[in-house]
Amino acid sequence: MAKESTTIDVGEPSTVTKSSSHVAVDEKKKGFVAAAAGGGYKRGLTIFDFLLRLAAIGITIGASSVMFTAEETLPFFTQFLQFQAGYDDFPTFQFFVISIAIVASYLVLSLPFSIVSIVRPLAVVPRLILLISDTVVLTLTTAAAAAAAAIVYLAHNGNANTNWLPICQQFGDFCQATSTAVVAASISVVFFVLLIVISAIALKRH
Repeated sequence: MAKESTTIDVGEPSTVTKSSSHVAVDEKKKGFVAAAAGGGYKRGLTIFDFLLRLAAIGITIGASSVMFTAEETLPFFTQFLQFQAGYDDFPTFQFFVISIAIVASYLVLSLPFSIVSIVRPLAVVPRLILLISDTVVLTLTTAAAAAAAAIVYLAHNGNANTNWLPICQQFGDFCQATSTAVVAASISVVFFVLLIVISAIALKRH
């Protein structure tokens, strides 16, 4: 009695599953590499942001302090009249001192958010908070610096149309102090513009 043999065709092992798994692994690796690269350059931006904030703190404190202490008394006076100039004689300079002091306080309070952005460079919320807050404070800083600059310009040059005489020839030290404060505040405006640009770049997605 002849035995019939049964042949089972196993066929070649399929490589589709292996290939797809390799592709998935490669995609994950590429994603991790891209995320690491993005986090690296964003961390560099956030460190630069932190250093800019430290520099801006020093500049704004210096500007507010110089304007606050700006005062000069002329050496000649009469029995009933003394010639003196101080920041509190000008409401615009008072606004400058208060505004720049607020800006300096804000910069100090913003440092923890900047540190969080360094630790977690891909975090969106702290960077977005800094972007919005920096924009608002930039407006205040610009307003204070521009208003004070207008008064300093009048103090140096006067206005012939309104018969406003320049006072800086008599109050030279006072004008020098106020001019220094305005220049420092203007530099802080540039710093805030850079901070806003850094935040915008850091929030940009690949």
